[in-house]
Amino acid sequence: MIAVTDLKRTHRAVWAAGDYAAVATQIDDVPPRELLAHAEIAPGLDVLDVATGTGNVAVRAAARGATVVGLDLTPELLDIARRRADALGVTVDWLEGDAEQLPFAADSFDRVLSTFGVQFAPRHLQVADELVRVLRPGGRIAMINWTPDGLIGQLLKLIGSYMPPAPDYASPPPLWGDEAHVRALFSGSGLQLEFAYGDNPWHFDSAEAWVAFMETNYGPTLKARERLTGEGRWDDCRAEMVALAERHNRSTDDRLHMEARYLITVGRSAA
Repeated sequence: MIAVTDLKRTHRAVWAAGDYAAVATQIDDVPPRELLAHAEIAPGLDVLDVATGTGNVAVRAAARGATVVGLDLTPELLDIARRRADALGVTVDWLEGDAEQLPFAADSFDRVLSTFGVQFAPRHLQVADELVRVLRPGGRIAMINWTPDGLIGQLLKLIGSYMPPAPDYASPPPLWGDEAHVRALFSGSGLQLEFAYGDNPWHFDSAEAWVAFMETNYGPTLKARERLTGEGRWDDCRAEMVALAERHNRSTDDRLHMEARYLITVGRSAA
């Protein structure tokens, strides 16, 4: 399908833009720790980290003794992940690949993980089917995704309101953070689903500082800035981003402290 191929080429360019490694440091503490606890990673397990990005989860799983494959659509991010693994002295098999068409045989992994990754693949049902296909009996899928009503879900919705509409076949990324949507995706899979919620802290000097960081480093925001600046609409979008940050601010001083809500999904396969 040419349209899907073109869209994924665009997605690859979005995530290669800016400095996602800088963004990854903002989500490199609480979410990976919670995901690995729910996944119960142990030595000897075969683990796949889908849409691994710069390897936040993959390197930690490898450090726990698992045999890990980190897969991502964007080779530039995998280059960073490789350097991280080398610096930590852990071994991960880094592989360029598509979450909608995983290059593995059925029943290949004991754990299939994703942290803020698979939600950006356009066809959610196809991704869910692939995650289930490569999972072994008795295995576990564990994911963390931004919720629609949380900080990043609202940011993505805000940016999307200024951009051309997505194709009909592409579902909004934050739907992976909605329990009902996830249940529908895995209905008929035989997985026993469990859900929990968590919050990722964001600390900046001000709302303005956060927006400056995101418009420079975060691919979706950077690409929106490039397009909307040419259309003369970026200032309006940017002002809404500042207002969004100010609404989420929990700080009691002049700084910015926000909590970005995410959904933890665990799917257990029968042995």
